[in-house]
Amino acid sequence: MVMDIWRKIKQKEIAPIYLLFGTESFLINETKQLLLNHILTEEEKDFNFASYDLEETPIEVAIEDAETFPFLGEKKVIFLHNPVFLTAEKTKEKAVHNISRFEMYLKEPSPYSVLVISAPYEKLDERKKITKELKRTAEVVEAKKLNEHDLKNWVKGRAKNSGIEFEQDAIDQLLALVGTNMFMITSEVDKLALYAAGEKRIDVSLVEKLVARSLEQNIFTLIEKVVQRKLDEALRIYYDLLKQNEEPIKILALLAGQFRLIYQVKELSRRGYGQQQIAGYLRTHPFRVKLALGQANKFSDEELAHLIDLLAEADYQMKTGGMNKSLLIEMFLFHLKK
Repeated sequence: MVMDIWRKIKQKEIAPIYLLFGTESFLINETKQLLLNHILTEEEKDFNFASYDLEETPIEVAIEDAETFPFLGEKKVIFLHNPVFLTAEKTKEKAVHNISRFEMYLKEPSPYSVLVISAPYEKLDERKKITKELKRTAEVVEAKKLNEHDLKNWVKGRAKNSGIEFEQDAIDQLLALVGTNMFMITSEVDKLALYAAGEKRIDVSLVEKLVARSLEQNIFTLIEKVVQRKLDEALRIYYDLLKQNEEPIKILALLAGQFRLIYQVKELSRRGYGQQQIAGYLRTHPFRVKLALGQANKFSDEELAHLIDLLAEADYQMKTGGMNKSLLIEMFLFHLKK
């Protein structure tokens, strides 16, 4: 798991080759930064750090660099981005790679270089010999979306590094407000930890006070207000979004997306699918599924189908210029009250 590899890096247990693959870019970036900071000093970064885009540069150029002695230091760090030859994707990369040269390097990696291969792909082509060899040789970080449990532990650990304790319900509220984007979560956790430096504790009231709500979260809260039949509060959120210059067409698209998710989650749950299964099937985060399940219970199938039809009609009117855009969403919200 990624946390175990981070712990090893901090303890200076450095491998000669790292393979970072997956679509959670935060985990890939964080791992790269940790490696860089724990292997090289600031001065050494100027001389002993290199980065290559393998869509532009042949792999043998990077290997030649890795086999060259470091300048004024013990180690070199070399980042290799976009190794498209590890996937089944057909690409138009300019570089032609000598893969056998790379395979030879994997058998005997340079003792004074750390090769970090960053592959931002959901899957690697496991049929390829080079993929198998690399996975066998390298320290592998699979950068996939953290599940709810790991996400909460990560938030707790991030705050703990700053000497701050995060109350459990405060973590729940943070994720409800921010969503599951780890760049945003990190930014908010660091901000909260800075603010709570005196108290050494983060509670729900502090999260409510300081955490910035994403547009998606404002849409979610807007729907929550509708579910609770608090139309005045739902409209207040909508008017605030308009004041923040959010485009009505974007707001409508997010509303439609959330109601589609609620409808799908409700149907799959009825068929006996669990939260994790639904998340996998719909390719969305389990935490979003959990929140949508809570909202799904408040609507009948007929209501949801009707609301999705209304949203489709509003989308058509908005795109054909039939009516005032902001008024279309207002009318949709009034329909929800019925």
